[in-house]
Amino acid sequence: MISMADPNFRTAARAAADLVADYLAAVPDGPVWQPMDPAARQALLEAPLPEQGRELTELLQVIAAEVMTAPMGNGHPRFFGWVNAAPAPAGVLATLAAAAVNPSSAGGDHADVHLERAVVRWIAELVGYPAADGAGGLLTSGASMATIVCLAAARQRAAARAGWDLREDGLSGLPPLVGYATGETHSCVRKAAELLGIGSRQLRVVPADAQGRIDPDGLRAAIAADRAAGRLPFLVAASAGTVNTGAVDRLDALADLCEQEELWLHVDGAYGAFGVLDPAIAHRYAGLDRADSLALDPHKWLGVPVDCGCALVRDAAQLRGTFSLVPSYLRDEEGDGFGWFSEYGIEQTRPFRSLKVWATLAHRGRAGLAADVAHCTALARRLGELVAADPELELLAPVETSITAFRARPAGLDEAALDALNRALPLAVQKRGRAFVTGTVLAGREALRACLINAAATESDLAVLLAEVRAAAADLMHPQ
Repeated sequence: MISMADPNFRTAARAAADLVADYLAAVPDGPVWQPMDPAARQALLEAPLPEQGRELTELLQVIAAEVMTAPMGNGHPRFFGWVNAAPAPAGVLATLAAAAVNPSSAGGDHADVHLERAVVRWIAELVGYPAADGAGGLLTSGASMATIVCLAAARQRAAARAGWDLREDGLSGLPPLVGYATGETHSCVRKAAELLGIGSRQLRVVPADAQGRIDPDGLRAAIAADRAAGRLPFLVAASAGTVNTGAVDRLDALADLCEQEELWLHVDGAYGAFGVLDPAIAHRYAGLDRADSLALDPHKWLGVPVDCGCALVRDAAQLRGTFSLVPSYLRDEEGDGFGWFSEYGIEQTRPFRSLKVWATLAHRGRAGLAADVAHCTALARRLGELVAADPELELLAPVETSITAFRARPAGLDEAALDALNRALPLAVQKRGRAFVTGTVLAGREALRACLINAAATESDLAVLLAEVRAAAADLMHPQ
């Protein structure tokens, strides 16, 4: 094994830094994405386990030639697909340093643990969520895991209120627990309900308005019906930025309802909660601070390198009561009395995620992050204006955060033909290599969905996107 003090390691480390810097500098001038060469793909799939090791510099050459030449494309300013961010430069550097330290951030008295407590507080402060008086949280692999953590705490509280020891006796014998969401709620909420034994049937899909926001009156009626049937309503899963359009639920009204009905209000803010940093749309997030739990993804809009989610809860004791297996007489209550992070979630061995969060946030600062977010939301609104002004395109929903949902609408096509065209458009645009957009179904119609979370994007990039959509649509309608 090579020693870290070996001059070869230092040489390779410097070469790796140059490789990364050169790669990132070249991204904007290259294609956004291109399908992999079949032979190159097969070579990766069928690569044999080497019998003898290879030199570090040789490994870097392979990485440069066979891996970094076929990226997902999300580092490019014209990547508007899903919610995948370009990596923040400070986070890239911090990732290397964190890997060198390589602790398990389960707990103890070392820098990574204390840094995670600090950055969890920073994240809470950024979105205006309580960061004191018993509130707390932890970093996770992503919002999907954060959602499981938060919903597990909600389930635990509901069972305890019903006089049930869930950890000892399980769910069998407890009246069905029921949660409420809309058809626009991210799939991770349903997945969490299934994994936690609640079941997808008990996650009610309640009425929503045209933007996909929960209808409080319809929700109240659903709760009353379930209670009358002997079930235990316990959860409302709201959105601070829905998947398809970025719409934000009326969180204040939902918080009022949850207080009256004694339900846990969980907010999926994975992508959209950081939109609160933009003064132009901050009013849409009124009531976010009243949620019992909030799931976020710093690896989305903030650009922290994957993976990094965050679970925030109003009462951290709920998490500890749900996950801790440490007897009370062995708990480490020194310092702030928080205990080990492994007592508050599923992971025992936990990676050093906090350094890349700290570096990303410290590098940009609150003002820089707010400016980045505001730039993206302004671009999304501008894209909406450009779409609305184009007779060959159609805007499908108001632009509330930084997602613009639209479709191609050439003259002379009926609805079935329009759906077929827009279903084929995303891949057709992607293959052209100049822009990347993904598809979805919105109100039963095939749609394009452009998500703008890269502050390096400009209005000229929007023009390229729309030109590519029109050109790809023309090619599909009139193939050569």
